[in-house]
Amino acid sequence: MTATQGWLTLVALSAGSTLIAWGGGTGAWVNLAILALAWAKAQIVLNVYLGLAKVPGWSRGFALVLGLFMLAAMGLAAGAV
Repeated sequence: MTATQGWLTLVALSAGSTLIAWGGGTGAWVNLAILALAWAKAQIVLNVYLGLAKVPGWSRGFALVLGLFMLAAMGLAAGAV
């Protein structure tokens, strides 16, 4: 993925999270959807802009830590509703 493709993907994911938030929905599904989009955006930033896609070991390590963090955040978000 090029930097331009990464940027366009980030814009699309940001638009998606904005639409979900503007939708006025409530409940765990709104929180989880926005967190899932944030997770995808974080992966794009790490792999495309920080170049971790070129270093598979570091990429897997960051993905693991980010995944554990996001799962914890999703668990808290789902439990708070």
